[in-house]
Amino acid sequence: QVQLVESGGGLVQAGDSLRLSCAASGRTLSRSAMAWFRQAPGKEREFVAAITLSGSSRNFADSVKGRFTISRDSAKDTLYLQMNSLKPEDTAVYYCAGSSFLYYASEYASGYDYWGQGTQVTVSS
Repeated sequence: QVQLVESGGGLVQAGDSLRLSCAASGRTLSRSAMAWFRQAPGKEREFVAAITLSGSSRNFADSVKGRFTISRDSAKDTLYLQMNSLKPEDTAVYYCAGSSFLYYASEYASGYDYWGQGTQVTVSS
């Protein structure tokens, strides 16, 4: 089993930055893709960003391209999401996801079988 724990969320103003972290424990995910998804109130969960093991391949939702960066420290089994130039529409619960089988940076939630509990990000205007 794998446990994923997110941290770093909070309340910020538009234009500010935040860095989310996701620490993995249990069986290592060091050979698998990882991703961030988010869910705003009343909306479906949506893809934000994904990354392969080596970090050589990254995938971003159009809505966050140029503002968000995804990275991972495989030695620490930790995933990061650097969020810059935050907008009110970025307000959501952000979830970390890991896969036991994916080797590519998929944007589909069905490819990830481990999920964190989520961390709230609120951006005020």
